[in-house]
Amino acid sequence: MLAPDRAKLYLTLVPYLAERGEVTVAEAAADFGVTPVEMRRMVEKLTVMGLPGESGFWQLDQDLFDINWDLLDTEDIIELTNTVALRRAPRLTAREAAALLSGLRLARAVPGVDDEGAVSALIAKLTRGVSAPPADVVVAADAPDDVRTAIAQAVRTGHAVEFTYRAPDADAMRRTVDPVTVHLTSGEWYLQGWCHLRRAMRTFHVARMSDAVVSGLESTHGHDAAPDLFGPSSADATATVQFAADLAPLLRDFLRGADADTVGAVTTAHLRVGDPRSLKRLAARLAGAVEVTAPTAARDAVVHWARAGLAQYDL
Repeated sequence: MLAPDRAKLYLTLVPYLAERGEVTVAEAAADFGVTPVEMRRMVEKLTVMGLPGESGFWQLDQDLFDINWDLLDTEDIIELTNTVALRRAPRLTAREAAALLSGLRLARAVPGVDDEGAVSALIAKLTRGVSAPPADVVVAADAPDDVRTAIAQAVRTGHAVEFTYRAPDADAMRRTVDPVTVHLTSGEWYLQGWCHLRRAMRTFHVARMSDAVVSGLESTHGHDAAPDLFGPSSADATATVQFAADLAPLLRDFLRGADADTVGAVTTAHLRVGDPRSLKRLAARLAGAVEVTAPTAARDAVVHWARAGLAQYDL
């Protein structure tokens, strides 16, 4: 074996042994594609390797790798007892680990992300690599429900997903969608994909989906580019709202990309939304401060929403 190849083996062997803890000579040899005799020689030579001292020579025992010689001689098992520089690697604090674990657990809940178990393995490795036990309380997503499970299977097998969808103020409809991506935003799940009914990319609120199953149709648009989650699209409609000018900071998220004009203390904004009728929630949240002026369907939806809410009270 050439010296560069042998050096690569040693660079891989040390973290391998540190990760495994105890491993038989035969098993390590099989993993590295060498004979048991060669593996034993490599492990024995590790004991003369390590960190050089200030003068360029090793001076102390803790500067060298070491192994459990008794275990190697009697049971043919390799165990590193001194890993030198590996123990000096930066370690995460409990707070840092808790933050990373929170994000990984949320990512694991996204359909299709952890199909091969890579995220789960990373969570286990991260937990072992902290300087102190992670904080007990971390953010974690709920267990995937039947809808998200069906989406994940559809993504994994390259098929469309069928489900019943109930949009706001609309009758439930059966949809067939080629899934493209799944988003988790502010605790809400959204599916973006090619809708066979609308013949275009659409965004679906997962909470409004039910009876999801994997279709027998192969996904033909699964690799298409998905638009911005809440960005404007060609299918959006234009709505007009009026509100007091000093409320603009509270409406910043709604006014992105809007054409706004302020006259005196009143601002009129023209914005594009997927369904203008959904603005009824905005009008109700800031009752009396925001007025939906167009289109007529949106105004009627606001009136109906307000009357339905009023009807809940015994006046």
